[in-house]
Amino acid sequence: MADKLRIVHCFRSPVGGVFRHVRDLADAQATAGHMVGIVCDSTTGGEFEERLFEQMKDTLALGVHRTPMQRHVGPGDLASARRTYRIIKELRPDVLHGHGAKGGAYARLFGSLLRVSRSRVARLYSPHGGSLHYDESTATGKLFFALEHFMARFTDCLLFVSDYERRTYRRKVGEPPIPNVLVYNGLRAPEFEPVITAPGAADLLYIGMMRDLKGPDIFIDALAAAGPQLGRAPSAVMVGDGDDLPRYHAQVKRLGLEGSVRFLRPMPAREAFSLAAIVVVPSRAEAMPYIVLEALAAERPMIATAVGGIPEIFGPGSPALIRPDAVELAGKMSEALADLVAYGESMPDGHDLKARFGADVMAAEIEKAYFAALGR
Repeated sequence: MADKLRIVHCFRSPVGGVFRHVRDLADAQATAGHMVGIVCDSTTGGEFEERLFEQMKDTLALGVHRTPMQRHVGPGDLASARRTYRIIKELRPDVLHGHGAKGGAYARLFGSLLRVSRSRVARLYSPHGGSLHYDESTATGKLFFALEHFMARFTDCLLFVSDYERRTYRRKVGEPPIPNVLVYNGLRAPEFEPVITAPGAADLLYIGMMRDLKGPDIFIDALAAAGPQLGRAPSAVMVGDGDDLPRYHAQVKRLGLEGSVRFLRPMPAREAFSLAAIVVVPSRAEAMPYIVLEALAAERPMIATAVGGIPEIFGPGSPALIRPDAVELAGKMSEALADLVAYGESMPDGHDLKARFGADVMAAEIEKAYFAALGR
């Protein structure tokens, strides 16, 4: 049918929020009758991600294609790009949607190459933070933002997941000379069901990638600082994986917190939410993190840093928001644990969240952007 599209999502690492976004979007698009495929890195992700790919396999008409993609620019990029281009060319997409810096570069360049030999391919790019996290005053930042500015000429539409991300792009890269749309990340209806705290649950939960950008080190330092304020060591569960995980194990040991902090492998977010009374997101930088949406939709009390698009979720003046600072986080932990019921009542309203952050809303807006980019 003329209104059904061949859609290929290209991104590097199948972990974290970007992978979650693509999974939800691909599922909604396949349900709408589009033929959808995924192209991503084969060297990242573990058993948990493999199970997620297995669950998706039967719904993606264009399949899942994994090939090595390195994170940083280097000599291996040429071979990686060649392999990725061959895969995408064989899939014959109508829409090539790149996510993150690497996926965005590949989607736009390869979409432009495909236009040389065939009919129109829509080239869309969702930064998801990505290179926008770089400091514009550094040489690396200036290089990446110059590249982003150059790549705009190969882009049909920019899709931003938060107003913060769009404002950051304008400040660091410049006013986009192409159509750009704000589409918030969205959750499926079952995710708005409450999660009940399990018996014997810990006080605090960190769930996410184990890297400094996400603030696990801030979380651990705050646990140590909160102990004297509470008169006891707060208990915590840390769920996730990453190259920096051994460093956080060492930090816990150095601060004498082995008896109160438990590390667990990646698991579904709603499963993790039951393991603690309060969810903590101590990130130094974000675009529009799914974990915040998921926790609030599950009616879990939260503490989060006021970075990126997070304040757009909570609303202005929320008592849940702090700076990415261990001392400030420790104070908020102590305050929240002192009266959990009162703290929980300060969280955003669930009905408002569902109206703004539903997966059906997200998919419909992005589909509209696809058809506009194709001139239909």
